[in-house]
This record gives sequence, C-alpha cells and structure tokens, in this order.
Amino acid sequence: MLKNIAEAAKQASFDLLKASTIQKNTALSAIKKHILDNKDIILSANELDMNTGKSNGLNESLLDRLLLTSERLDTICADIDTVIGLDDPVGAEFDGKQLESGLFLKKRKVPLGVIGVIYEARPNVTIDIVSLTLKTGNACILRGGKETLNSNITLVKLITKALVSVGFNENCVQLIEDPNRSLVLELLKMDKYVDMIIPRGGQKLQQVCIENSTIPVITGGIGICHLFVDSSADQTKALEVIENAKVQRPSVCNALDTLLVHNEIAAEFIPKLVVSLGKKDVFLKGCSDSISIDKRIAPIQIDDYDTEWLSLTLGIKIVDTVEDAILHIRTHSTAHSDSILTQNIKNADLFVMSVNSAVVYVNASTRFSDGSQFGLGAEVAVSTQKLHARGPMGLDALTTYKWIGQGDNLIRS
Repeated sequence: MLKNIAEAAKQASFDLLKASTIQKNTALSAIKKHILDNKDIILSANELDMNTGKSNGLNESLLDRLLLTSERLDTICADIDTVIGLDDPVGAEFDGKQLESGLFLKKRKVPLGVIGVIYEARPNVTIDIVSLTLKTGNACILRGGKETLNSNITLVKLITKALVSVGFNENCVQLIEDPNRSLVLELLKMDKYVDMIIPRGGQKLQQVCIENSTIPVITGGIGICHLFVDSSADQTKALEVIENAKVQRPSVCNALDTLLVHNEIAAEFIPKLVVSLGKKDVFLKGCSDSISIDKRIAPIQIDDYDTEWLSLTLGIKIVDTVEDAILHIRTHSTAHSDSILTQNIKNADLFVMSVNSAVVYVNASTRFSDGSQFGLGAEVAVSTQKLHARGPMGLDALTTYKWIGQGDNLIRS
C-alpha cells in the first residue's frame, strides 16, 4: 500500500513541475473554498477526535492542539490567502555568470519533489503543509497522529476534491490513513520516491526518524524557549512580554519555558512577576535564590530546565550576568527561540551573537516564531538544525536549485 502511495506521489511531483503559478494559486483558492463551504463536516469530524481524545485521557495542551473551531478554520484560510499572495520562488534564477569557456551558467530554484511529513495532534498542520507544498510544486505524503485521524481524513478528502476540480493530479496530496506505527518506519525507507522527511512532534518521534530514515530529515519544533530579563530592562513592559510569551498559547513550541532574571533586579522584579502570572494561573518553579525572594515559588529540579512544559508552568533561574544567561541557554536550549529584554545595546549585541538558536529576539516575545507571523503565510515546520533550512520553514525552504549551463554547441577544451 505505502509503495503505491509513494509511487503515485512521485508521479504527481512530475506533473506539478509543469504547473504555473496561476494554476497553483487557483488550486489553493479551490482548497480554501472547499474548507469554508464544508466547515460543519470538518468540525463534526474534529468533534469525534476531541471526544476520543478526552476518553483516552489526553492532557489539555494536546486537546488544545487537536481542537478546530470555526474561528481557527477562518485563520487557516486566511493563511492560505497569504500564501497565494506570496511570490512563487520556483523558477527564480540567480548567480548567473559568463565563463571564459563561453558557457553561461546560472542557478534556478526548483521543487524538492516529494515531502513526507509525520506529525501529531495538529490538524491545522495538514492545511499549512498542503498550501506550502502545492505553492512550491511539491507533492506531499501526510502521516498525522491517530488522535487526528477523523479530522485529517475529512480535510484530505476535501483537498482532493478541490484539486480534481481544477485539473490537478489527486495524488499531489495523500494521507496515510492507517495509524499503524510500522508504516512510519516503512515510509522512512522510501528514498527512491521521497526527497525529504519532516517530523513535527516530540523528541521520541524525531529520534525515530533520525535513527531509521534513509531520507534527509529536517528536525525541529521542540522548543525549550528562554527569556532573559537584563538589569536594564523596563520591568513593566517586561511583565507584559513574559505574560504574552507564557500565557497566550502555552501548548505550542514557541511558548516560554524558562525565565532568567538578572540578580541586580531579582528582589524587586520577582514579586511583581509572581503577582502578575499568578492572576493567569501560571505555576512557577524556581531556583533556591528565587524562592528566598518569594516563597510562593515552588522548588525546581535541575532536569526541569530541560523540559518543554507545553502548559502553564514556568521555570525561573536567577543569573549574575548576561554571560551566565547565555551559558544556561547553551546548556538547556533546543535552539528554537530565545529572547533578551534589555536597554543595554552592548548586552543585546552579545546575546544575539552568542545564542545559537534558530530565532533570537531583542525586546520581543518568543511567540513570534511562526511562519504566519514572519510573513511566510504558514510554515511546514520550525527547523532547529543548520543545514538547508532554519527557523520557520516557508516557501523558499521547500525548494532546491539546479545548475543550468547554456552554450552554442560548446565543447570542453
């Protein structure tokens, strides 16, 4: 079964090479229309997944990731519109040069081919992936989690109808409907047909892909995110940024996990922090120095600094210098998103230069690490590695390039 899916996807990727930007945008518009016209069907399928998830004891953060609402579908469709409005990178030519041999050499951006995406309880990811892969002329094979099976089956059926309605190969987008985990291992060996694997899930899933795939794997999406409050930070504004980073949507990968506070302001700032976040039901766990300042903070274990909370829990640590903050981040970060709040330009520059994460912020919330917020329309993943792509992966990250040499019946001397 899986071989048939992969072969069909490869053929669809060849068909997509001939699709113009106008044709691809037309397909995306059709997908958007099918989603908006069938909201009730989608939400009914999602309700089945939500009920099953609750019965199976999924925690609140996973249920939040699983949930689709009419408003969330509207947001998803708005992101499709954004992707439609973006420039198509495919076909762009660059680095052209005339060689002494007479050969004119240039590079042209082309699709990767077939992209396999393995993800968990995030049905909105289905649409994000489809919109970005189609716009860049890539076929995709989707393997969502069993928690989202009804939602994903419904979404992909609607996507297929939309593609067929505008003359596209229906196999441009395919879903592995069987939740059997052995199929993941089988997919990871399909290097004859699949050009890239993107796992969007926890550390266990990513490690399985790294250890078993014969296909290049893009890792990322695990975000142990830090925010350092420097001694010169505006404390009132800092509280607002921290609340946004932690509370706005605690179940996502760009939410704040560990707060580092400069010791020069800790005695003044931490009680304000406890009151502010206490109103939002945030559970605070901190080092002994932070507890000595405010007893409402619970003790933290050293391993907790390596935890992506995905909930209303926040770790706190007091540090003596910006260098100590950088060292802590180097030790515990997953290289996703880290931020400094400061009025000291020298410290800001040092932080940006020294923190080796995919996204580094100065005086901003980590919640901005998102394809939509970055103006990419959506994202297929947030890469925390260094090769090929880094940070939120939009259209450009789903292309490669080929060299094109043009001559006049040239031969090499």
